[in-house]
Order: sequence, then C-alpha cells, then structure tokens
Amino acid sequence: MHQFNWSAEEDWNVFMLPAIAAVIATPLWVIAVVVKLLSVALPGRRTDWGVRLLRWSAGMTALAAVMLLAMALGAVELSDNESRSGADSSPAPACRDAAPHRVERLAGHRASYFPPAFDCVLDDGTTYPGSEGYVWLDSLVITCAAASVLLAVGARYSTGRQAARQTRVPAPGTLG
Repeated sequence: MHQFNWSAEEDWNVFMLPAIAAVIATPLWVIAVVVKLLSVALPGRRTDWGVRLLRWSAGMTALAAVMLLAMALGAVELSDNESRSGADSSPAPACRDAAPHRVERLAGHRASYFPPAFDCVLDDGTTYPGSEGYVWLDSLVITCAAASVLLAVGARYSTGRQAARQTRVPAPGTLG
C-alpha cells in the first residue's frame, strides 16, 4: 500500500492554483462589470432593473472579494515557497526586498494565511511586513465583502418596498 506524503514542494499548489485561476478570471470579471454598466446606462432597460442591479452587484462584489482573497493567499504561498527552496532562499527574498537595510538583523519569517500576510522577524522579535501589498489586498477584501453585504441588504429592502407598494396601489381601471 502506498502511503501519501505531503511535502513542502507539493503544498504550494493548495493556494497557488486558486490564485492563478483568480488572476485569469479577473479580466472576465472586469468585462462583465463594464457590459453591465453599459446595459444600465443605455436606454431600453427593464422596469425592475434597480433591484436586479443591486442583486447582481452584490454577487459580483462578493466574487471580487473571493478573487482578491485567493490572490492574497497565493502571494503568501509564493513568498513562503521562495523562502524554503533554492540557493538564494535565505533570508527570505520578500524580506530582503522589503527592507534591504535590515537584512543583517533578520532572524526568520512568518507566513499567515488568515489574514494573508508574510512577516519578517528581526533578531529582537519585532516584525515588519514582507510587502505592503498584503495590507492593500486585505483592505480590499474587507471592503468588497462589506459592500457586498450592504448591496444584498439594499436589494432585500428594495424588494420589500416594491412588494408593499404593489399591494397598496390599486390596479388601473378599478375603484380604489
């Protein structure tokens, strides 16, 4: 019977494959958003376009948060993998590039997946980020997730108001 061994070289695929898929999907996401915005801006749209647009926007914003999170996780995995393999892997390339003047004080690094971050550890125990990009990605993920929730709540509220308005308004041609 063959025993499965999980090696350090294989585990980079866990987050890298979704990150690559997110990078490939991003242009398609942008095209879909532009086409939707054009369809709303041009004449001839449906009468219930407002609620549908809110629902669609909530879904697309949630998808953006997931894609950004996948990219951030892939970036952490890539930095971690670079620091474990190759002749030029120590100290971690991300730590050397982020603060070349601190290289002589580096004691190690720390990869965090939730929230995504790659921190460089100095000999006195203090840390600094391996890249400012993680801060931006984390902020964008949180912003997109919050916007998605707000859009979904707005769509739910608009649907409720529309239903209440339809029950109050008498049908044309009837006595109200």
